[in-house]
Amino acid sequence: MRIAFGRHAEGHRNDRVGWLRAAVLGANDGIVSTASLVVGVAAARASASTLLVTGVAGLVAGAMAMAAGEYVSVHSQADTEAADLARERAELELDPAAEERELESIYIGRGLTPELAQQVAAQLSAHDALGAHARDELGISRQTSARPVQAALASAASFAVGAALPLAVLAAARGRQVELWVGASAALFLALLGMVAARTGGASMAVGAARVTFWGVLAMAVTAGVGAAFGAAA
Repeated sequence: MRIAFGRHAEGHRNDRVGWLRAAVLGANDGIVSTASLVVGVAAARASASTLLVTGVAGLVAGAMAMAAGEYVSVHSQADTEAADLARERAELELDPAAEERELESIYIGRGLTPELAQQVAAQLSAHDALGAHARDELGISRQTSARPVQAALASAASFAVGAALPLAVLAAARGRQVELWVGASAALFLALLGMVAARTGGASMAVGAARVTFWGVLAMAVTAGVGAAFGAAA
């Protein structure tokens, strides 16, 4: 009797780590920073036109800053990974036997018998020695490797989308109780963002929503307090 074994497909989420982190961070910053900026300036009794210009300027500046910061940060990680891989490649060329023994010791430490660890190390080294060392020694894989351009674009786009939400509420409010409308809507947007991010990453939606909303509301409250103090002083 012939038994056919098919590929076991599993929907893991670790391949989403890079873009998910950048997208969530960008959207969160877009909502929090723009809403806080608008609420703070509104608390200082600024005009409706000033609020709108301030919000748009915050969107543009924030999106560019997010893209630049994320690109530089992730590129630094990519440079480190490239340097580690170059060093590992040189060591493999210099003494491949020692590198194979290093793999063998790693597999023994993970629970394989010495005999099996030796076989696994030998076969993986023959197939793709650098890939085996990158994955099992350095912890570098295709799913977790740094992608600077992808992270920068995701951060900038998500920041712009996040910042556009409180700006839309600001335009709809037409100067009436701006602090209340923008603050309340921003808290709602943050809660939804936390739920979506947690759902995408496989975590608790309630915890994700509460965590994101708490810090966002705190930032808006502090900024509103500062704006009110400066408005009163003026």
